[in-house]
Parts: sequence; structure tokens; C-alpha cells
Amino acid sequence: MDDKRIHSEKSYGLLKSFGISMKPTIQLTILLLVWLLGFFIRIFSVIRYESIIHEFDPWFNYRVTKVLVEHGPYKFWNWYDHESWHPLGRPVGPTVFPGLMATAGLFHWCAHMIGFPVDIRNVCVFIAPVFSGFCAATTYLFAKECTHREGPGLFSAIFIAIVPSYISRSVAGSYDNEGVSIFALVLVFYLWIKAVNTGSILWAMACSLSYFYMVAAWGGYSFIINIIPIYVLGLIFIKKFNMKVYIAYSVFYAMGSLLAMQIQFVNLAVVKSSEHLASHGVFFIVQGYVLVQWLRQKVTKEQFEKYSKLILTYTTIAFALVFVYASLTGLTKWSGRSMTLLDPTYAKKYIPIIASVSEHQPATWSSFYMDVNALVIFMPIGLYFCYIRPTYGMLFCALYGVFSVYFACVMIRLMLVFAPACCVLAGIGASEVVTRLTKSLKQTFIEENDEQLEPIEEEEKEASEVKGNKKSKKGKKGKKYQQKKVATIVHKYPFISSVVLLCVIGYILCSYVFHSTWTAAEAYSSPSIIMASRGPTGEKVLIDDYREAYDWIRQNTDPADKIMSWWDYGYQITGMANRTVLADGNTWNNTHIATIGKAFASTEEEGYKIARHLDADYVLIIFGGLSYYSGDDVSKFIWMIRIAQGVYPEIVESSYFANGQYRVDAQATDTMKNSLMYRLAYHRYNEVRMSYQHPAGFDTVRNMAIDPTPIKLKYFTEVYTTNRWILRVYKVNKDPNREDPVKGSLI
Repeated sequence: MDDKRIHSEKSYGLLKSFGISMKPTIQLTILLLVWLLGFFIRIFSVIRYESIIHEFDPWFNYRVTKVLVEHGPYKFWNWYDHESWHPLGRPVGPTVFPGLMATAGLFHWCAHMIGFPVDIRNVCVFIAPVFSGFCAATTYLFAKECTHREGPGLFSAIFIAIVPSYISRSVAGSYDNEGVSIFALVLVFYLWIKAVNTGSILWAMACSLSYFYMVAAWGGYSFIINIIPIYVLGLIFIKKFNMKVYIAYSVFYAMGSLLAMQIQFVNLAVVKSSEHLASHGVFFIVQGYVLVQWLRQKVTKEQFEKYSKLILTYTTIAFALVFVYASLTGLTKWSGRSMTLLDPTYAKKYIPIIASVSEHQPATWSSFYMDVNALVIFMPIGLYFCYIRPTYGMLFCALYGVFSVYFACVMIRLMLVFAPACCVLAGIGASEVVTRLTKSLKQTFIEENDEQLEPIEEEEKEASEVKGNKKSKKGKKGKKYQQKKVATIVHKYPFISSVVLLCVIGYILCSYVFHSTWTAAEAYSSPSIIMASRGPTGEKVLIDDYREAYDWIRQNTDPADKIMSWWDYGYQITGMANRTVLADGNTWNNTHIATIGKAFASTEEEGYKIARHLDADYVLIIFGGLSYYSGDDVSKFIWMIRIAQGVYPEIVESSYFANGQYRVDAQATDTMKNSLMYRLAYHRYNEVRMSYQHPAGFDTVRNMAIDPTPIKLKYFTEVYTTNRWILRVYKVNKDPNREDPVKGSLI
């Protein structure tokens, strides 16, 4: 028996040595496979449809990137876009986050340098899937730095590579800021923890540079500049602040703030905006705290108490006076989106244009299930291990997780910020559970009763240092060794229980992979300008009404014509139809958008006057009543009314409701039926009958038949309606005997 045991132990030792030697290669291979998995799961949109830019905002980003690539950075920074926000226009350089465009331009330049003549459109289409690989690798480094273990890092990398929340903004064709900024977000946090753990000025400078890229890429950088100061302040309160943290934060604050001011869109907001107030306040608190600690060593106890009270009193008074003065004089203020995060009802009460955006709505439980799925099971387990091992990295992970959950609940768009935290915490939880269960199984086969040296991992060493344990002694390769007797493994579980739990975890993780694949293929890979449905015999039918209408506008209207539509579609019209629009997704001028909303909410005659006043030549609306398309302008009409009434008191929301109900049938109010939106949407629709089961003019979205009275337009002429009636284009009739100011001819 002893010989067999010795042989078994030797075999196990050889196998263990081989595993240790191959460990870096295996880890690198896993990360490479994760990268490929994250890339390929995001190209369903190209496989199922084609290589095309999706949604609305990406079309503006693509258009600006073309200017940068074709005309250079000088033209980009000084470009004044006359095709948007007519007649105001828009200075592009100072009003965009240039990080995404600069990244795509750099990739395009590098591809041409090595002789790969890729089109800029394809660069824009595939840049987000490529950066998903960078994000997975950075998440691995972040989790590893927080835990000092590779297992949580690998789990976290796999989770974030296929997490649906991140996939929703990084599929091929989703050329939006979040496609590169989530990578930048995780990179900042990784370098921050690295700087805190080492106290190195070099790592703190690297963190500041990555923060600069984040500021250039996305407005979500405000989350970083608030959570890091809160983390530092928390370390002071729990008495775990040290000089490493001081060096890291001082360098990050000073260098990061200066670099952030170099972005034109941010500029002096670094010192004026209340979103940056926490970073300024904590910086001065840190300096005061270090000064107090220095005084403690230089003066007596009585003097120290006296000076501490004076410093604390004067600092508090000075900070309060500065804050009150800045708030009352308007030097600093909270943005509408920031106030919405603090008070979820704020936007609906005061800024309906923010509340009208679907991604600004509060998240529901179904949103969490859809976007992170099984990770919500492992995330609390990860939080538990962060609590029992309070290292600096673990504490930051816990703080990041708690804050991101709150913000994700308030605004569904911030599920993107929550996704990395959920993946890292779930990676920690899953890794710990799997490691303990597998060690328990191993202990069942290999019993260790002899006295032996047990290595204590570097992470456990750091935890013991934070707790004040200084009993361990330094050994080889940065590890500590401690002599103790081990009868059995610390965490020993019954064999059957371990096997069952591992099978359950395997099943949960497999279901997560299947769910992520399904959401990537079905839910998040459909470009909004191309839709798919099934025909009567089950065949796939593509609905291409958007491009059909934009192509008609480009070929049948004058290049100088202006298109009036709701602001959602402005980017697509300028990008695909190449025509001037009155408003787009920038939403910088609420009054201008409210005026368009008033035009649609008013009578045909009044709407015509507003359209002429805005110099519109055509009106474009989206109507889904025939094709079951619920995201049409009739559904958005209530938000047009709310935005308009915030500027024009004559627009009253209640006058569009019949007994408190939003109706479009014969019971609709006269105000509703006489509105320009209603008349343009349902013009000639009473002639349409879908089937014998439905009456003529049946709206499939509102599930009711419209008033059968024919709608006759006086001031607008229908010039084009797509095959499925989704896009309808009307020409604004010109006044007779009136010269067109653009074309210089009589109409």
C-alpha cells in the first residue's frame, strides 16, 4: 500500500510540475480563444444581414469619421456642419467625443500602412467586435490584480466576452462610443488598482493616460471621476489609507484633470461641473489628512488635538462657502442626466426630452435577466468573498459593484457600466466556488496527513497586512511559507455534494453561454434600418423600408431641400439621404426640438406655418400601423406633446387623451384627430384593409380601427410611401407667387 501511495504521489507531483510549467501557455491560449469567441459572437449581424452601420447615432459617428479620414484632423476640428440643425448648423469639433473617430482613423491608417486597403466603413463596422477582445483581456488583468489569482481573471474574461449587456453596444455595425469606452473603463480601473497596490507614480500616470482616452471616448467618464474619489474617501474612514493610495490619487487627480481639459467638449467643465466636485473635494481632504498625520508626529498630543480641530473647522467652512457660492452664482451645476441619476423622477418632471429616450428609463428585473442572465447568481457570492478578504482590490470591486447596481437600476443605459462589475464579481464568486469544490474532490483521492509546508498566496498575504497581521516571513519568489500541521484540507465537502454542485454550476454556465448566443443572434444583431420577419410559409423576409425611403429622397429631391422629421431620424437622413435636417440626435437645442414637436401637435394649418417658418421642404414620418412596427412616430407622439408643452403652454397634453386614454379611433379627441401627426400618419389609411378579420383602417400597433372619415390634406402632398407604409414622405406645399430663397425661382 505504501509503494502504491508513493507511486501515486510521485505521479501527482510530476503532473503538477508539468501543469505549473504549462500554466502561462494555457492561460494565453484561453485568452486567445476568449478573444475569438467575443469577436465571432458579435458578427451575427453581418452574417444574417450585411456589413452596415446600425441604429441612429452610429451614422453620425460614421459620417464624422469619413471627414476625419478624407480631410484630416484640421478639417475635423473646424468642421461646421450645415446639414444638421437647419438653420442653426452645428460646430462638430467642439461638440463630440473624438476618441471613437480617432481610434477608427488610426486603425484605417495602420491597415493602409501594411498594404491592407480596407474601406473606412468596414473599419467602423468591425471596430467594436475587435475591442471586445481588448476588453476581455483587460478584464482578466483587472480581476487578477484585485485577487492576485488567475482563476477569477479567466472567469471574468469569459463572462464579459459574451455578456449580453456589452454585446448590445458592441455588435458589428454598432459604431457607437460605448464600443471602445467599456474597454477604456476597465483599463482605467485595472491601472488604478495597480497604482494603489504598488504606489508607483508610473502606474498612476498610466492610469491618467487611460482616463484621458476614456474622457475622449464617452461621457460616462464621470462615473470614474466619482467612484475613485469615493473609494479613497472610504479608505480614510475605515483607516486603510496609506501613502501608496496618496501617491496614486494625487497623480491621477492632477494629471487626469489636466488631460481631460484638453478635450474641447469637456474643457472647463472639469472645474465648473458638479460632476467633478467629488474629485476636487477628496483631493483637498487627502492633503489635509496627510498634513494631520505629519503633525501627529511633530507635535505633542495636546497641540495635535488643537491643530486638528482648527484644520477640520476651517476646511469644512471653506469647502461649504465655496460650494454655496459656486451653486448660487451658477459657476457649477448638475446636468440633467446627473440629476436623473440622483432623482429618477427628475427628467420626467423637468426635462421630458431626456425621459423620452428609451435607454434613459429605469431598468426592470427582466432587463437584468436579459443583459447579465446567470451572472446575478454568482455576483453576490463574489461580494461575499470581497467582504471576507478586504484587500484594496477586493474593496474596490465591491464598491464598483454596489454603485453600478444602483445606477443600472436608475437608467437602463448604465447596464453597460454595471456589466464589467458584474462579470468581475461573478468571476470571483464562480472561481472560488469551483476551486473549493475541486480541491475537496482532490482531497478525497489524495489524503494528506503528514506535516508539510503550505504556501500562502500573495493575495492572502496582502489581506493579512491590511488586517494588521505581520507575523509571516519573506520567502522565495515573493511567497510566504508557514509551518503548520494539516490533517485535512480546510474546506472539505461530501463527495456527492461536490459533484452535484459542480454539475449544477456547469449547467448554469452552459445556459449562460446559450442565452448570450441567442441574444447576440436574435435580439441585438438586427440593425434598426433593416428588419426581418417570417412569411406565410416560414421563409425569412427582410424589411428594408428605411433605406428604400432614404434612397428615394436622395434621388428625387434637390440637394438643397430640408427635411423635417422627429429628431431620432436626423442622423440617418444626413448619413444615407445626404439631405439637410432640422434636428438630430445631438438634442442640444431643446427649444428647436420643441418647435418641431409643436408643429406635429398642432393643426395642419398651424403645422404648415411652422414648417414654412423652419424652411422645411419635406416632412418624413414613421408609421407602423400596417406592419406591426411599434416604434413609430404615433407611439412617440405623446413625448412630442410633452416636450412641446414645456416650451409652448398652448400645447396641453390632456387634450390629446380621451377619458384619460391614448386613442386613435373614432373616440379620439378632436385635438388628436386634427393634429398634423395624426393626419399625416393615417392619410389614405382608411382605404387599407389587412384581412377579412379586420375592418378598414385597422392599426395593428394600437389595436383599433381609425375614424373612417377620409383625411384630405390641404397644405401637404404625399409624394412617397414605402412598400409596408413604414416611412411616409410629404412635400410641403409652397405659397403661390412666392420666390424660393434657395433656388431663386418662382414656385
